[in-house]
Amino acid sequence: MQEVLLLATLLLGAAVIAVPLAARLGFGSVLGYLIAGVAIGPLLGAEASELQHIAELGVVMMLFLIGLELEPRVLWGMRHRLLGLGGLQVSLTTLTLMSGFMALGQPWQAALAIGWIFALSSTAIVLQTLSEKGLMQTSGGRNTFSVLLTQDIAVIPMLALIPLLAVRSPVVVQPDGSMARGADVADAADHSVSLVADLPAWGVTLVTIGAVAAVILVGIFLTRPLFRYIHHAKLREMYTALALLIVVSIAALMGLVGLSAALGTFLAGVVLANSEFRHELESDLQPFKGLLLGLFFITVGAGINFDVLAADPVRIVAITLAMMLTKGVILYGLALLFKLDTRARWLFTLGLAQAGEFGFVLVAFSMDTNVLGDKLAAELLLVVALSMMITPLLFIAYDQLSRRITSKKPVEQEDEIDEKGTVIIAGVGRFGQVVNRLVQSSGFSTVVLDSDLKTVQLMRTFGFKGFFGDPTRPDILHAAGLEEATVLVVAVNDKASAVKLVKYARSQRPDLHIVARARDRVHVYELYEAGANDIVREMFDSSLRAGRYVLENLGLSEYEASEAEMSFYHHDRATLRDLAEVWDSNIAIKDNTAYIERAKSANRDLETRLTETLDEAERKSLRAGGRPASKSED
Repeated sequence: MQEVLLLATLLLGAAVIAVPLAARLGFGSVLGYLIAGVAIGPLLGAEASELQHIAELGVVMMLFLIGLELEPRVLWGMRHRLLGLGGLQVSLTTLTLMSGFMALGQPWQAALAIGWIFALSSTAIVLQTLSEKGLMQTSGGRNTFSVLLTQDIAVIPMLALIPLLAVRSPVVVQPDGSMARGADVADAADHSVSLVADLPAWGVTLVTIGAVAAVILVGIFLTRPLFRYIHHAKLREMYTALALLIVVSIAALMGLVGLSAALGTFLAGVVLANSEFRHELESDLQPFKGLLLGLFFITVGAGINFDVLAADPVRIVAITLAMMLTKGVILYGLALLFKLDTRARWLFTLGLAQAGEFGFVLVAFSMDTNVLGDKLAAELLLVVALSMMITPLLFIAYDQLSRRITSKKPVEQEDEIDEKGTVIIAGVGRFGQVVNRLVQSSGFSTVVLDSDLKTVQLMRTFGFKGFFGDPTRPDILHAAGLEEATVLVVAVNDKASAVKLVKYARSQRPDLHIVARARDRVHVYELYEAGANDIVREMFDSSLRAGRYVLENLGLSEYEASEAEMSFYHHDRATLRDLAEVWDSNIAIKDNTAYIERAKSANRDLETRLTETLDEAERKSLRAGGRPASKSED
């Protein structure tokens, strides 16, 4: 127990130190985990390989959760990208790398296995990084996910076919009289018990297919009755136990037949994607997935064999870089073929250039089936790990490159503004639209400006005229009639643009009445300082109305609730103006003592004022004969 606690302390301590530091420096959590693993690798020693078996459950759970998100009809809808983009990537990368390793003297069987190993990318690292950077829903993120999905599915036929590539060594007699093949002797003690150890190649392939079929059948026919049985217990922890049971049991079954546990659970996830218990499974497994994935990345870093690297560093690094460059060229060519835009093209290329965690699985399986020798397998494992270490750096390179890529979208010609109005409305989103409709319906003329062409075109569809142009540009404002306008409404989305617009308009027209929308209190202060007359927080009025409904349903009459609402409204506006006087843009609010003290005083005044307002409202209500407490209609 003491050893376990010390090991847990070492792992968690390394993660807590390295990951936040890496994230703060902009490197992402994955590189932090990998560096932590490299740092504590010598301390773990032989424990690293044992930990990796536990840590692989993180990858297993991740693939299971991905499968849960992919209903069969969703997979069918993605078939063009899966078979086209993903299929071409796996095929071309495999054939190119196979040819390269055959040229280096490897037999075609080993070269094909190496091609398969390096054709796969790291689902764990790439998806984790895409999620952290908010790139999953971009064009590059979606295409990257499609290729990763194809690769994950492609592992199934790879595992089924690798035994057929085996080059059987002569049978040798062991000291105890038993017989084993040459390549199997050295590793026999190192590999876990497998039901297929003594089967011929075709038997291994049949067992592989049978195990996959069994997972699918169990997922279809057994899981729903199990969930319904658990449901009757009405114990929350039983759902978590069952979710873990599904994942761990499938992993165990796959291990017994010598297959990838992650592939089995991925298939189970796809089968259960239509289940009514899908969301329950997701919520139960998410916490375990994150922690175990972190442990997996640590073990990858800790598992780097520096002895193998030190024996021939130039050759190992050269193979790693050549593999990633070859893969990157193929990915970039496919991105061009499928007409990805510039940013998506580079994300797709740099994100998928590494080898992945399934490479570890295929290398181990190829050793077990005598396709690869021990020395070559050790070098391949090192190449896979090094490429995974480099990947976070490639994402950093993408970030830098993305900032320099200029958009190639055609620049739309701004409208020529041929009208002037009493009211100029800058920004016509949901807020500006309501203002525009109210003012126009009341018989006043408006000039509407917006920098979003689609929004302006949509307005025109419904019969409202608007002009496409940037309202923060002085020439656009003057063309709209800034000199003659009575009121300017500032409803642009960007906070800085709104402040800039108010400042300019005030400098040109000291007498102009400016109504501005604010995002929050700090934005109110900025707009007030810039010169706005009336400042409206976008959620404030709707929040007040919701609060009035709450008071009415707590027993206050409509009149009392309305009086409380109006009292709060006037007090808050007065307080806001008062606080704006002591607000300083150069001092953080938490450090502004004058601001904090005045805010506390205003809160105390509010409580007193509301109590007095409700007492007065109750007296008026009683004098009027009482009012029913019912919900008002707006």
